[in-house]
Amino acid sequence: MATAAALVDALFTRKPDKAGASAPASGKAIPRINRALNGTERASILLLALGERHGAEVWKLLDDEEVRTLSLTMSSLGTIESGAVETLMVDFVGQMSATGALMGDSVATERLLQQFLPGERVSTIMEEIRGPAGRNMWEKLSNVQEEVLANYLKNEYPQTIAVVLSKIRPEHAARVLSILPEELALDVINRMLRMEAIQKDVLERVEQTLRTEFMSNLSQTSRRDSHEMMADIFNNFDRQAETRFLSALEMANRESAERIKTLMFTFDDLARLDSAAAQTLLRTVDRGKLAIALKGASEAARDYFKANMSQRAAKLLDEEMETMGPVRLRDVDEAQSALVNLAKDLAAKGEIVIAKNNSNEDELVY
Repeated sequence: MATAAALVDALFTRKPDKAGASAPASGKAIPRINRALNGTERASILLLALGERHGAEVWKLLDDEEVRTLSLTMSSLGTIESGAVETLMVDFVGQMSATGALMGDSVATERLLQQFLPGERVSTIMEEIRGPAGRNMWEKLSNVQEEVLANYLKNEYPQTIAVVLSKIRPEHAARVLSILPEELALDVINRMLRMEAIQKDVLERVEQTLRTEFMSNLSQTSRRDSHEMMADIFNNFDRQAETRFLSALEMANRESAERIKTLMFTFDDLARLDSAAAQTLLRTVDRGKLAIALKGASEAARDYFKANMSQRAAKLLDEEMETMGPVRLRDVDEAQSALVNLAKDLAAKGEIVIAKNNSNEDELVY
């Protein structure tokens, strides 16, 4: 039986039928629908005929735009006589049989590679093949990290940069422009303001250059360290899940567990903030969340935060924690995570500096 991907490809690229009768290989005439069918109509009829059971794998391979197009077409088909459906089926099977069709796609490729290559190697290869998400070059570029894209574009002609930024999402273009050197960014902005309609051949050359010189090497320049990625994931676990997974990982791979713990930034690390950073955080944080977070914190963490408050504010905090009564552990975890995320946001804006768990180089030696 043809693969789901083959069905999609063959039906969407099929030229419209000619109305009238046809004579298949058997010589038996099968009635056709009394008008021409385009590829979308053929796909819609076939998927309706396949039904939920047999058509599920085909639907999974369609993107949102194709699903919308097929759904709209299906809803307007009306009654399709059984003879027309049979014609389509026979024609399609004959087409597939005549070509001996094989469909190469990322799913089939990955499944094949997994038969004879290590899993890590397969993941690396498939990451390079897939690249950033998007149906075309400009959608893909809009999903490239802005620092990576800016680092590439800064070596291009300003007019080329203007063309590229005019084609990607405005919010992404804004972030890229803010990273470029100021003089270059202003030149690009002026060129974008004066830009007229871009000729098709110029746009195609830019796309081809991006595809061969940038996209092909993107995975090597933007791949993120796996331990850093896992540290971010662990930072978002609740306390019980974090402890459970770290303990299990320490048993299976102590080196990786230690590396992840080194890269993690936890609520306890807030006590490493200097006084200026702590006071900046306290001016920004919601007082109710602070009280809940400290309700389940160590005595040292409470003392640290209160030491960076006025005596009156520290006293009010103590009173609020005392009067709130028992607090669920889940609420404490959520409040502490909110404080950690707030600290990270402030650090990203350059308003405070935060240190990792074992930042020995930040310690003072006397």
